[in-house]
Amino acid sequence: MRGCPRIALLCALLPWLLHAAAPRRPAQPLPSRDPRDPARGSDFDRVYSGVVSLTTENIYSFNYTSQPGQVNAVRVYVNSSSENLDYPVLVVVRQQKGVLSWQVPLLFQGLYQRSYNYQEVSRTLCPSEATNETGPLEQLVIVDVTSMAPLGAQYKLLVTKITHFQLQTNVAFHFTASPSQPQYFLYKFPDDVDSVIIKVRSEMAYPCSVVSVQNITKKDFPSKQFFVVFVIKPEDYACGGSFFIQEKENQTWNLHRTKNLKVTIVPSTKGSVDVNSILISLFIFFFFYFGFLLIVLVHCIRFKRKSIDGSFGSSDGSGNMAVSHPIAAGTPEGSNYGAIEGSSSSPGRQMSSPNSGQTFQSDTDSSVEESDFDTLPDIESDKNIIRTKVFLFLSDLSRKDRRIISKKYKIYFWNIVTIAVFYALPVIQLVITYQIVANTTGNQDICYYNFLCAHPLGVLSAFNNIFSNLGYVLLGFLFLLIVLHRDILHHRALEAKDSFAMEYGIPKHFGVFYAMGIALIMEGVLSACYHVCPNYSNFQFDTSFMYMIAGLCMLKLYQTRHPDINASAYAAYASFAAVITLTVLGVVFGKNDVWFWVIFSAIHVLASLALSTQIYYMGRFKIDVSDSDLGIFRRASMVFYTDFVQQCGRPLYMDRMVLLILGNLFNGSFALYGLIYRPRDFASYMLGIFICNLLLYLAFYIIMKLRSSEKLLPTPLLCIVATVVMWATSLYFFFQKPSSWEDTPAESRERNRECILLDFFDDHDIWHFLSATALFFSFLVLLTLDDDLDVVHRDQIPVF
Repeated sequence: MRGCPRIALLCALLPWLLHAAAPRRPAQPLPSRDPRDPARGSDFDRVYSGVVSLTTENIYSFNYTSQPGQVNAVRVYVNSSSENLDYPVLVVVRQQKGVLSWQVPLLFQGLYQRSYNYQEVSRTLCPSEATNETGPLEQLVIVDVTSMAPLGAQYKLLVTKITHFQLQTNVAFHFTASPSQPQYFLYKFPDDVDSVIIKVRSEMAYPCSVVSVQNITKKDFPSKQFFVVFVIKPEDYACGGSFFIQEKENQTWNLHRTKNLKVTIVPSTKGSVDVNSILISLFIFFFFYFGFLLIVLVHCIRFKRKSIDGSFGSSDGSGNMAVSHPIAAGTPEGSNYGAIEGSSSSPGRQMSSPNSGQTFQSDTDSSVEESDFDTLPDIESDKNIIRTKVFLFLSDLSRKDRRIISKKYKIYFWNIVTIAVFYALPVIQLVITYQIVANTTGNQDICYYNFLCAHPLGVLSAFNNIFSNLGYVLLGFLFLLIVLHRDILHHRALEAKDSFAMEYGIPKHFGVFYAMGIALIMEGVLSACYHVCPNYSNFQFDTSFMYMIAGLCMLKLYQTRHPDINASAYAAYASFAAVITLTVLGVVFGKNDVWFWVIFSAIHVLASLALSTQIYYMGRFKIDVSDSDLGIFRRASMVFYTDFVQQCGRPLYMDRMVLLILGNLFNGSFALYGLIYRPRDFASYMLGIFICNLLLYLAFYIIMKLRSSEKLLPTPLLCIVATVVMWATSLYFFFQKPSSWEDTPAESRERNRECILLDFFDDHDIWHFLSATALFFSFLVLLTLDDDLDVVHRDQIPVF
């Protein structure tokens, strides 16, 4: 019994020993695979059908040779009739340098947890390009089709070579894409092209599609080639479409979301075209400078001739210049029209006389303070008496010392310079950040360009839209030079003690004009900043200075015949700040909120009535805060009774009342329109209110000027005609809108247009050129409108 374990061990080893002792035979080869087996030797352009399950896996192998300089791309199509999302067909594609996988049906998630299933899916495989160094390359593609379905899932497989994978310059290519079947193509730069424009067209707006440009290996396309990728979105909300409601769950969308597209790649404009366009536009604007220099030269020549002939003026022995003027020579005896009387001299002005020891006061205002004047106790009552006269003349509202008023209006200039610096610096920083983000991410939906006419320069994506704002800057500087020229001439006349400069015509105060010139320059600077990356977040940059331009023009027009009672710079800019604040609130809350429009309309109407009251009573209507509520209403009723009932329904100041009634009707209509329609672009709506009020006031001023038997000299008349023509033409191009941040990026691209001027500028660029010129002529109208009154005494110039 002890030998039993040994016997068992020997019995176990015996078969192994016999096998080892047997003579060796050659190894038999593995049985060859059936040629019909799809695991090897699969063919392109052949449809393979099969069933895969938990226990079945099908592998397909495709090979081809890639020649140097030739790009071969392969596309894989997989279709499955199964709608079972729990057991989809899984496709894995292996290449030499990558793996790609997807499932069929392919599931897309939409808004509100909606899902979209696609039973047909195709992908383009990333090609490997052979080079001269590597020689021909053998490419191998292995497609593995599996599924975890216990009962099996049917499928169809098709692998093809793409014959038109590389896009050609200036050759249109048509193709079809869907959410489950995106497309991408290769483009190589020709040797003589370094910048191109990709144009994508489609006959239908929807379904929504996304186009992207992707580099091959590294940034900035060092190999001078890139991929253009086309993806169709499962929903259209990103392109401004409706939020599609799914009818039933797990619905297939194979045929519902296909889109036919056409892509064309064209070279962008060459550098010579850009330089020529820039030089031509600069020449046009510098022509204005040439005209100004020519006028100054002619004026200097005429001035020197008059000085040599002695006809410019002669001293009357008192130190004053008795200037010969046609209006004085033609005035009949006994008529005091245009004559200077001692009683009509403005208070505060001291004229030298032969017998007095007083000297003419220096015109400098560096040490003048308003507190040094108007300190008599009867000054306030004197103002009330003068300003409530039925017929007012300019001498009634130009009683303050000229130096005080001049210093007051210079504050307009210095304040707007300060505002411009503090406003522009963060704006420039912000738009530079926008441009860096757009260049770094490559997201072309951040900025709303006119991509069909966007010419890059350096880091700037649309240099032409930025450069076209140069007109505002150049014409703004030119207007400052014109104002400076007039200011110098007026200062020389005052230094020469010219009676006409001191007692005749509209009082010359240039502070608001300087502020208008700075505002025009900043409009160009900030508009250029906006066009670095135009979008919803920064469109109000240049709009703010548009408000200031319109407001300053109205203030200047009112100041012309109301120099003593015009608003101070602090009050004016505070009002502009309130307007800009309202605009920001309107942009944020004014889209669909009715409560905002109710409050804004109420503020608009009440502000118009309050301003109308101040204008009607020349700033002398005041309500004492110490009065009770009953006292306030009693005073208002007494004013209404005195000015209307007691006058038998005829207002005391008829001309002013006509203007104010029209203005209030106009502003009331604007408020009602906003309350009913609630325009989306609140900033433009607000700007429209300012511009229309300015035009209404200007029209009233010109009508009253002509009604008062005053003349329009050729220069202002020519400027008025040029202003009307320029504004009418520029507004036409403004409303073309080749892009709009009010729309989605896709809808904005639908507006894109080709360049229409010099192959470099689009409609909006022309708007910049023409509107800058229109503003320049508008400023000249205000500057020269009352030049005919330079020979009329202020006692004879009516106020309206």
